[in-house]
Parts: sequence; structure tokens; C-alpha cells
Amino acid sequence: MLNTFESDVKGIDALAKASRKLEDEISKVIVGQKDVVKSIIISIFSNGHSLLVGVPGLAKTLLVNTISQALGLEFNRIQFTPDLMPSDIIGAEILGEDRSFKFVKGPVFTNVLLADEINRTPPKTQAALLEAMQEKRVTIAGKSIELPTPFFVLATQNPIDQEGTYPLPEAQLDRFMFNIWVDYPSIEEEVQVVKSTTSNTSVSVSPVLSADQILAFQELIRKMPVADNVLEYAVKLAVKTRKESEIAPENTKLYLSWGAGPRASQYLVLGAKTHAALNGKYSPDIEDVQAVAHPILRHRVMRNYKAEADGVSLKQIIDSLL
Repeated sequence: MLNTFESDVKGIDALAKASRKLEDEISKVIVGQKDVVKSIIISIFSNGHSLLVGVPGLAKTLLVNTISQALGLEFNRIQFTPDLMPSDIIGAEILGEDRSFKFVKGPVFTNVLLADEINRTPPKTQAALLEAMQEKRVTIAGKSIELPTPFFVLATQNPIDQEGTYPLPEAQLDRFMFNIWVDYPSIEEEVQVVKSTTSNTSVSVSPVLSADQILAFQELIRKMPVADNVLEYAVKLAVKTRKESEIAPENTKLYLSWGAGPRASQYLVLGAKTHAALNGKYSPDIEDVQAVAHPILRHRVMRNYKAEADGVSLKQIIDSLL
């Protein structure tokens, strides 16, 4: 119904072109971070959520704000703090002047929700986002209320060894399609950042896409065909992270406490489809699965004490699986 393209092939071509325009628009404000931007764009067209992890001061919040402007979508921000309550996110029923209860919507009713420093609030409040992220709706007083479409949660998180943070529950982490590491800029990029932010120049971001176009592209990604060998590769990649599996390699059995669930397999295929489309391909191959494997798997597997003692990183373990 939403797909208004003359053909799926022309739709993929339009998606690749729109993605390049989107990246160009974002680069007006965000210096560098090309891999981070590309990962967020992939998650958006795959209809997934992203968790951006990095130390304070790396422009994570500015990046999310800029992307929402370039997408032409409604944007809300929640600053997560230790005293934040679930009702501050989803809303609450209040008693009106006519002595009847009415529901006042919270900031979750938007297209792009920035959950800023999501790990600075206790698990009780973090869990308020679970239903919204998975079902795209919230339940209040036994009634389900649909959220606007499209709906994305782009959350930022400080590394867990920073003071005053709470680890995200595994169920919450699994709702995020991507775990994206935001690293320090290069010297050249940082010079450019300082130059632009210490002068009086201002840059405006123009919307590149509408909500309907994003929904049409998401539908197109779902329709994209996937070869059986690529599908099987993606599923086996997720299964290889489970040490109880018959096909688990030695590294998994030695160094992982637990592995990724079926949602990882789904996201590997969806992410590969979108990665292929953004690169002008009409069907994903194994290289597309490998391109999205790290941000999809890194928050779904856990190293054990032996891995830490031997100095084996998650990146090394995932590399060995690939």
C-alpha cells in the first residue's frame, strides 16, 4: 500500500540516492563519524533502534537531533536521570476538571525518541520503553495505545565504568538492533569541530525525507529477496555464538558465557538487506551480513572471566566467527 515506486528496482535506486543525500545533509553539522551515521541510517530503514555508546562530549545527542531534522520527523528528547519515573516517559492518567480521568501522552509519542544517557536511570524506568520498542505501542490502565509511525528509539549511553550508571538489562539491550561505538575524532576532524563550534557560523539542516517515504522504504526492504545460502549464513552466525550449539567453535566454548538469540538472526538479515540496498545491490550477499555483524552481535553476547583474563576482546571473538 505504501510502496509507490514504479518497480522494486527503481525503489532500491531511490533509496540509495536518498541515503547519500541524507549523509550529505548530516555532514553539514556532524564532522566525521561516517560509520556511525551509516549504521544509524541502516537501522532506521530496517525499522530498528540504535544504542550509541561513547564517553561524554562526542556529539551523540547532536547527531541524533541532526538526523531527526534531516528525516523531517517529530523529535522528542528524554534526559534520563536517577529520579525519572515510567510515567515521565509514557504519560499518565490525570483527573480533569469534569472529575473524569484523561490520559496525557508522554514524550514517547513521537517519531524519533532520543533516550539521552539511558543508563543513568534505574532498570524500573528503563523497562518503561520495552513495550514501546518491541510492539510500537504502550499500555495504560489496561488500554493499548499505538505510537506514531515511523517510531525509532535512538539512545545514548556512557560506558558502564563511568560513575553513577546502571547496566541495561539484557531484555532491553536485545531490543536495540545496533550497538554503535562512538569513538574520538581524528586530530584533523577535531580541528574542524573546534573551528566550527568556536565561531559564530550556524548551519541549518533541511529535511530530505518524509515519514511516508521512510515507511515506503522500510516496506521495500522487507520485500527484498534473500538467497538461501545468505539466510543460512546469518542464522548460523548467530547460532555459533551459543556455546551449547553443535556448531559452536572452540572460541565460543572457551570465551562466551551466553550467545545471541533469534532476534540477532532476524536483524542480521534485515541489516544485510538494507546495507545491500544502500550500496545499490538488489539482493544481499554474505559480505553484507558480515558488514553489520559487529554492531548487531556485540551487545548480545557476553564474555566470561577466562576471556577477560586472556585479554580476548569481543571484537576478536566476533572476527573469529566471521
